[in-house]
Amino acid sequence: MILGMSVSAFTILHVVISLVGVAAGLVALVGMFSSNRVDRWTALFLAATVLTSVTGFLFPISSFTPALAVGALSLVVLAAALLGLYVFHLGGTWRAIYVAGAVVALYFNVFVLVVQAFQKLPFLQPLAPTQSEPPFVVTQVAVLVIFAVLGLFAVKRFHPAAMAR
Repeated sequence: MILGMSVSAFTILHVVISLVGVAAGLVALVGMFSSNRVDRWTALFLAATVLTSVTGFLFPISSFTPALAVGALSLVVLAAALLGLYVFHLGGTWRAIYVAGAVVALYFNVFVLVVQAFQKLPFLQPLAPTQSEPPFVVTQVAVLVIFAVLGLFAVKRFHPAAMAR
């Protein structure tokens, strides 16, 4: 039992929160390209992504795993993004810190989504049963490159204060 739920029910809740975070994060990222803060989507993305990481630590843990490392790193970059947006109001370098933190947190969620897809989806699992096979590696490298490019583009384009003048 986790928080009064079976492990199975908690897993479903964790996955739903994660998928909400990814969807809201993609909306927030697209908003960055036009300097649109899309405040509600951004708040949903940040909250769901924090909850995704936090709930990940509530599963039974027998040893430190790569998933726990990603969760911990995600919380660090989310803390920076939250500070940049809600404490420092995107002032100075905090704008870039916010964008980078948000994009990296979204990337981590998508990275884990790809891992889970290759582990759980019957049509993907045979392609990379150990997750060291070329289809998995190529997919993860492609996701990394896509997010690096999108992140650079978002940092360049996201200037909401300039648009407000």
